[in-house]
Amino acid sequence: MATTRPNSPPPSSLFASIDMGTNSFKLLIVRANPSGQFLTLNHHKEPVLLGLNSTPTNPFAISNQSHLLALQTLQNFQNLLLSHQVIPDHTRCVATAAIREATNGNELVECVKEKVGLEVEVLSGEEEARLVYKGVLQFLPLVYEKLVLVIDIGGGSTEFVVGKGGKVCFGASLKLGHVNLTEKFVKHGDHNVGDMREFIRLVIEESGVVERIKEFGGVEMVVGCSGTIRAVEKAVFYGYAKSEMFENDNVVLFEEWKRHWRFSRRELRGVVERLCDGREGEKARRDKFFNRRSEFIVAGAVLLEEIFEVIGIEDMEVSGYALGEGVIAESLGKVYGGYDLNANVRWRSVVQLAMRFNSKKSMRVAAQCAGIAKVIFEGLRECEEIAASLNERDLEYLEAACLLHSVGLFMGKKGYHKQTYRIIMDGGHLYGYSTEEVKLMALLTRHHRKKFPKSDHASLIAFSNEVKQKFRSLCAIVRISVALQQHQCINIQEMVFSISHEGFKLEIGDSKDQNLLPTTAQPLAVNTVAELGKELENFKKVFQQDLSVGFHAVALKSAVSDFRVSTSNYVEKCTI
Repeated sequence: MATTRPNSPPPSSLFASIDMGTNSFKLLIVRANPSGQFLTLNHHKEPVLLGLNSTPTNPFAISNQSHLLALQTLQNFQNLLLSHQVIPDHTRCVATAAIREATNGNELVECVKEKVGLEVEVLSGEEEARLVYKGVLQFLPLVYEKLVLVIDIGGGSTEFVVGKGGKVCFGASLKLGHVNLTEKFVKHGDHNVGDMREFIRLVIEESGVVERIKEFGGVEMVVGCSGTIRAVEKAVFYGYAKSEMFENDNVVLFEEWKRHWRFSRRELRGVVERLCDGREGEKARRDKFFNRRSEFIVAGAVLLEEIFEVIGIEDMEVSGYALGEGVIAESLGKVYGGYDLNANVRWRSVVQLAMRFNSKKSMRVAAQCAGIAKVIFEGLRECEEIAASLNERDLEYLEAACLLHSVGLFMGKKGYHKQTYRIIMDGGHLYGYSTEEVKLMALLTRHHRKKFPKSDHASLIAFSNEVKQKFRSLCAIVRISVALQQHQCINIQEMVFSISHEGFKLEIGDSKDQNLLPTTAQPLAVNTVAELGKELENFKKVFQQDLSVGFHAVALKSAVSDFRVSTSNYVEKCTI
């Protein structure tokens, strides 16, 4: 008798946050569990520019254009939430400085409720700072017991929070942001940096923030988050301040892959000096590197440098998480009750490493790969013969390998799987894992492509026979998942894994959100079909059973509408 069960994450495991920022709106959808482990499935960012006409001193109104764009963006986000089956109780929409300060901010909030159906929570500056701190703890759990100063530069305000042990000791919000400073001091390419620096110092001095921070007798660590600070860290990482950074439109690579998320005052000064360089070609260079953030990065970087100076900061750690993840963490706490903010340091170090070297697009692809692997893994564990050899810890290794399998592309496409292995083994990025566990995950990434390794492969010689068999099982799943994720319209929520006397079957539906936002998804290419066929043959050698994969495409132009591939007879059938 066939056993069929959906092995995709149930809707109750999905959580979402919407951050209505001054510069852009951000939607975050994650898959979470009660242990504190969560994985970003979708992260969408849309420029809305609510605070385009704002300044740090003058009242402003949200323009009609921004109002309409805000409604359109939030409707798109709402459609995505519905397509992912995220329940309303697991969704939280928050607004920050622009709506806080705008004379017509309440009108937009009411309009969103009426026309989109989303309840918007307008955060106070102190509440925003608290949630930012909570988000930082999700990315850097090792700072949990330390007295830490967190700084978040947004479009309309900058948040300062001192915290320890998950509790906020002090929080403040100043009306200094990269958008309103740009509006006031950076116009038409004329960077009035001197006046901007003087104004920033005056606002900080009058706020009393520096004195309040010093009352704690010195913090143990300073952490920065949000887009501006991450952009500065990226500029430091890629050597933006150096005389030449691009050759033939490619970033010049260097031996910095062991570097963690941090930068010094000296490195920040170098970036700011380069940003304020008025020589010919510098604006084009800045636009190329910072893209849409280019318009506001000068003000944001100068603001950060002034904060470094007045507080006396020498080094800053950087968090990849901020407000959106803090909102998610708070939602998890309410749903799971005993949720531990400091839990699962191991997994978060994996996410840090993945985000360190993967682009945002690569992270989405890697997360999809991990989701596919999870469905296959949990489906296989329904088979008694296999369940005995695979446990929950093995799922962690599997998902980690999927998230990390392409980080070596940072060093170049040729032999990137070998570079990935090197980064994991020699970079010192993963915390809490044994040497054998790190090597197992590194080898899963090393062998996710090219020839499938035999049990007596030289790289496996140090493993016991039990671990060798476990490795080959996980490797077969990783390789199939990597092959399948090339079809980016896959909807993991609609994946069903079943078991019958004929073998295993994986049925895959197409993503419901493919037309809601811009996508680069393409139908399965012929080479992908061939690659998948080879990986299914490897699967059969490892598990001694066939795995068939079925696609059902709906309304895709020039797409495969009925596709079957199996180890016994892999063919492609197309009905256009």
